[in-house]
Amino acid sequence: MSTGINEAAAADFGLAIVNPQHLYDPTPNGYSTVVITPAASRLAYISGQGGQDARGELSADFATQVRQAYANLSTALSAIGAEPRHVAKLTVFVVDHDMSKLAVLTSNVKELFGEALPAQTLVPVPKLAIDPMLFEVEAIVALPN
Repeated sequence: MSTGINEAAAADFGLAIVNPQHLYDPTPNGYSTVVITPAASRLAYISGQGGQDARGELSADFATQVRQAYANLSTALSAIGAEPRHVAKLTVFVVDHDMSKLAVLTSNVKELFGEALPAQTLVPVPKLAIDPMLFEVEAIVALPN
């Protein structure tokens, strides 16, 4: 019986991705059910990244904010010597979430992470820290020693 562990992903970057057979397959929506970090890793926590550019400017467009937030996450990962393949868990916050926003989120996650999809939780919220913010993403990263 298969456990649903993505063996190629586990061998490639040290995170074991598990999508159990008897649970809904979340990969079409851009996440995995379980991600196991290696015992010899250090954890890093990346604060919520919004859609602000380097000048602090924020587009009013949801898709633009999402794209920029994931670019900001990539920059934060690079700053600590990590890559998207080291991300174990994402938490995303979406203002006034509806199903039309899910396609935007999924395409951005799949573009950044490919098939090595981290565990992820989406939290619909009425408002974020700054009024024009529509999206924020935070990450837990397993850094190799």
